Amino acid sequence: MALTFVTVKIINPANERKQARIRCMVDSGAVYSVVPKEILKRLGIKAHSQRTFTLANGEEVRRAVGDVAFEYAGERGASPVIFGEHGDSTLLGAVTLEALGLVLDPLRREIKPLPLVLGAMRQSR
Repeated sequence: MALTFVTVKIINPANERKQARIRCMVDSGAVYSVVPKEILKRLGIKAHSQRTFTLANGEEVRRAVGDVAFEYAGERGASPVIFGEHGDSTLLGAVTLEALGLVLDPLRREIKPLPLVLGAMRQSR
């Protein structure tokens, strides 16, 4: 199976002058995105919590989590981000893709616009 990589911009929402471009593997099976903690700290991103995650081999690890703005292909969205430790892959996860209004086409391995549906309630008469 082919892997999909993209370069995204990450931005500190509290200080938009602090930004970086990073290359991520797109992993629509991962819930959150993972960015090396050194990059996040350099941008002034602070962790707001610690969470436990399960690795592919079943091992559990604790990681810090914060919030970042992501930009890709002219789209921007805010998303939680995991502070990656040594050995963690840099990933673009499902929550970030959805925040950007995007989805990974699993057959073509391409990023495409996510059909955004807004449910409207009909007024009863």
